[in-house]
Amino acid sequence: MGNIDKSNIFLGNIGRDLLRMKSTKNNHPKIGIRPTIDGRMGGVREALEDQTMSMAKSASKLISDNLKYPDGSSVSCIISDTTIGGVAEVYAAEEKFSREGVGATLTVTPCWCYGSETMDMDILRPKAVWGFNGTERPGAVYLAAVLAAHNQKGLPSFGIYGRDVQDVNDTLIPEDVKEKILSFTKASLAAAMLKKKSYLSIGNVSMGIAGSIVDTNFFEDYLGMRVEYVDMTEVKRRIDLALYDKDEYKKALLWVKNNIQEGPDTNSPGTKKSRKDLDNDWEFSVRMTLICRDLMIGNSKLKKIGYYEESLGHNAIAAGFQGQRQWTDHYPNADFTETILNSSFDWNGMRTPYIFATENDCLNGISMLFGYLLTNTAQIFSDVRTYWSPEAIKRVTGHSLQGVAKDGIIHLINSGSTALDGTGQQEIDGRPAIKPFWDINENEVKRCIGATQFRPADLEYFRGGGFSTNFTTRNGMPVTLSRINIVKGMGPVLQIAEGETIELPDKVHDKINSRTSPTWPTTWFAPRLTGRGAFKDVYSVMNNWGANHGAVCYGHIGANLITLASILRIPVCMHNIEDKNIFRPSAWNSFGTDNRESADYLACKNYGPLYGTI
Repeated sequence: MGNIDKSNIFLGNIGRDLLRMKSTKNNHPKIGIRPTIDGRMGGVREALEDQTMSMAKSASKLISDNLKYPDGSSVSCIISDTTIGGVAEVYAAEEKFSREGVGATLTVTPCWCYGSETMDMDILRPKAVWGFNGTERPGAVYLAAVLAAHNQKGLPSFGIYGRDVQDVNDTLIPEDVKEKILSFTKASLAAAMLKKKSYLSIGNVSMGIAGSIVDTNFFEDYLGMRVEYVDMTEVKRRIDLALYDKDEYKKALLWVKNNIQEGPDTNSPGTKKSRKDLDNDWEFSVRMTLICRDLMIGNSKLKKIGYYEESLGHNAIAAGFQGQRQWTDHYPNADFTETILNSSFDWNGMRTPYIFATENDCLNGISMLFGYLLTNTAQIFSDVRTYWSPEAIKRVTGHSLQGVAKDGIIHLINSGSTALDGTGQQEIDGRPAIKPFWDINENEVKRCIGATQFRPADLEYFRGGGFSTNFTTRNGMPVTLSRINIVKGMGPVLQIAEGETIELPDKVHDKINSRTSPTWPTTWFAPRLTGRGAFKDVYSVMNNWGANHGAVCYGHIGANLITLASILRIPVCMHNIEDKNIFRPSAWNSFGTDNRESADYLACKNYGPLYGTI
């Protein structure tokens, strides 16, 4: 599409998506804070009121000051109107939490309370208890007692207990307690935000890929979501009938023409498309992008042109597009669509990403969704394509791997799309990063676009044409690779591998990359090794990976993923996270403390899927 016009990256300021999200921010799940207290009047309760409520307010401030919803607004906490000393106050708090849309609760106390009389009994809501570690009043004793009650009643709860004893007048939250409160809150909000949302399957199974066999039982029982289905012909119908915002289409197409770089066409001279055909493919791809977004979230503009049903969308928090092969053998592929939707910006400016899975791999889509909800950042969809040993790299290119890559690397590459944020052209403290949309500046958007070429699709793969996204992720980003797989008889399992992105010298990269397709986006990944199990070497990481795809999230979020998985009762079958950083409900300790992996499996099996018994 020509050279980048640096003056025209955005045709608008804040995207319509941001405005839409901000108008509904009160619908976000909130954190309920439950200050429990010794209910004995006549001196005991009265002496504890201020300290107990102060703990609740401190926890609320910690959460709101440090965590944000996907739209950039601060996480909202709801404190019960009174301290909770007995069952009447429990239900008064519960009524308030129900009105306010509380999705998880944190109980706090500095003292002894009556455990089963003050506990949160909601069977679905994630819950944690922070017991103040002090000697004047036994808050830690209450913590142990109420956790025992939770476990006995089959209501798993996270226990938060500071390492060091505090004085009774110490109002500061210790660092280890802060870490656990925030870890629980991130994971519990992610779980709550899944509930009552949809996964939209556009098309069906792509090329026999098992991850695109959409298992409704998994979505309903484990995630509290529903699955919506739309045939790919609905996209073509809307293109043919012009069922999209025509003004936005013009704006989007102009943005593409002024800013997107079209890369070299690697197809043979006899098969290359003409300039006219390529331009038609661009118009088709832009329309397709608008339509797929509208299918997910709706568009009020469609109602104005007489299409009320289409204007509603499918309440989708994530979606996937089958593409290959029934669509891509005849029509332009969805690579541009997937790339733009998954990115944190488009012609409307910076905005929340849409989680949109290549080849309708819903399991990778959900893995991406987990990462997104925990970090508010765009996700990279990748094939876990090839393990390159140091010896193989040396033999093929003459290059010796160094540093974090010295033990070998894994080639993460998707067949034509991934979020533009994956270029690594955003920065935090001078290092490559992927940031929440509200922290991204326009120069970073320009660099992401400038580092990317959209190359005419390889017609051997995509007979209908289209454009594939081509970039290489920058060196030095801490990232987490994850993947949900489903095993018959067991259910879903989660795999996690933390590591770092690396870059190869251009000649080395080109020689290796051309073996697959030079038109696709590449991330070179060096997992962090532990010397044992699946992480004894890089080959073992690749050899133990359970599917052909993986979701890449910026940052080392493995511990947060493990916490989220425990809330949803999904066991983790592979990870390289230190034990000291793993935070699960206290009941998991009752299934064994020596082999944490086995205990996780037993606990998840014992409790079953979170929504499976409704």
